[in-house]
Amino acid sequence: MSVSEQQETGTGTGARTGTTGRLYGVGLGPGDPSLMTVRAVDVIAEADVIAYHSARHGRSIARSIAARHLRADHIEEALVYPVTTESTDHPGGYRGALDEFYEEAAERLAAHLDAGRTVAVISEGDPLFYGSYQHMHKRLAHRYPTEVIPGVTSISAAAARLGKPLAEADEVLTILPGTLPEEELTARLASTDTAVVMKLGRTFPTVRRAMERAGRLPEAHYVERATMPGERTADLAAIDSDTVPYFSVTVVPSRIAAQSAPQPSKTPASARGAGELGEVRELDELDELGEVVVVGTGPAGPLWLTPESRGALAAAEDLVGYTTYLDRVPVRPGQRRHASDNKVESERAELALDLARRGRRVAVVSGGDPGIFAMATAVLEVASQDPYRSIPVRVLPGVTAANAAAARAGAPLGHDYAVISLSDRLKPWEVIAERLHAAASADLALALYNPGSRSRTWQVAKARELLLEHRAPDTPVILARDIGGPGESVRTVPLADLDPTQVDMRTLLIIGSSQTQKVRRDDGTEIVWTPRRYPEK
Repeated sequence: MSVSEQQETGTGTGARTGTTGRLYGVGLGPGDPSLMTVRAVDVIAEADVIAYHSARHGRSIARSIAARHLRADHIEEALVYPVTTESTDHPGGYRGALDEFYEEAAERLAAHLDAGRTVAVISEGDPLFYGSYQHMHKRLAHRYPTEVIPGVTSISAAAARLGKPLAEADEVLTILPGTLPEEELTARLASTDTAVVMKLGRTFPTVRRAMERAGRLPEAHYVERATMPGERTADLAAIDSDTVPYFSVTVVPSRIAAQSAPQPSKTPASARGAGELGEVRELDELDELGEVVVVGTGPAGPLWLTPESRGALAAAEDLVGYTTYLDRVPVRPGQRRHASDNKVESERAELALDLARRGRRVAVVSGGDPGIFAMATAVLEVASQDPYRSIPVRVLPGVTAANAAAARAGAPLGHDYAVISLSDRLKPWEVIAERLHAAASADLALALYNPGSRSRTWQVAKARELLLEHRAPDTPVILARDIGGPGESVRTVPLADLDPTQVDMRTLLIIGSSQTQKVRRDDGTEIVWTPRRYPEK
């Protein structure tokens, strides 16, 4: 009797009257039948119907894994995809063709369940992890008693075959489909600790480029058909893209585990343990130089980090920076931290370059954007001198304090603006006053960094006096303090009412232009914005 005849008469194996059947989503593991769970084997044994997905060629990996447990009296339902990667003339396009197929497949299984048969939908890996079963689950689980049997994932199998831990301690594992756009893959690979990219095949060239752009290619491994016949493992960089099937993954394993594994040290023993400034000893040069990356952390904690900066901090062997900024970076096993006071920028830069000269990967941690009144210039100044000219130096941008403060207030920097530091520690006040006059007379909005501190108490009052020569007394002034931090506050006052005693070293000032508007909205919030168009004279 055919399957369709069994459905019509309700006389198939296991048919029960007066009750519906039970649906099982059965994970079979990564490919080796011996990695099926005991529960998976038991469910297949008690099932009346075994369903599995396949492409139009009819071969099902799931069925081949479970083959030894299938019986002659099992009703088999082959759920054959109408399309896989090819085009379709379906009026709903590729997604429409698949949705229609899933609906039809679900109704085929529902007919068995309504007849009282137990249905096991078998899936390689885990049924709810990029598995075809989940499309049946969404359409049937609310209608019938359902149980999902988890399976060993291809990710776990790949890590086991490589013999490399996926994640340790507080490391974050990111699982990515290779079908993502290259830019998205690059950003996510740069920002995570460890990663697995699935669904390779035709996406492999994109994945490889993303790995290279994110700086992760040297760490990446390739695993093909883990635990199956034809299994292959290799470094990702060595793989020919023409040989990559869909059932393959790339793994960027634990950095912590890699650092703790026994290996020859590229750093001379006497250099290990360099800590505070000045502790690096004179040593012979190494054949392999390290690198210095100057990283902008934004105005506060991790929410302000770019993916590229997050990745650079994770990849570094040494972190160098002002103590307050280093405290924003999570502690990672195996990394060395070199904290110092905020007034020793040149010494900090020299320490970082010395470490890199000895083969270390070094991240210099800087608040905000490292190129704006921060560490990038200090590092590049020292890197332009002997003996550091040959050391690779990169600067990664960060969210600036000015942009962060402006966003909190609205858009006060929406037109031309100038950025000026009021600190006279590195330049005379006469230069600062001249620049304030020039920017104010040009009617630029102003972002004023370092307006005041315990040792500098008069600069804000003097700047207000200079600006009032060019600006109306009611010009909006934004006092943005500790943006992104626990003490964040944003206030707007008229220029004439700017109180220097309300300004400290954690405050940034934004002075509007003659066109800047302050508006109270219906919800009671106040916004400040500068129009994009400037009136013609």
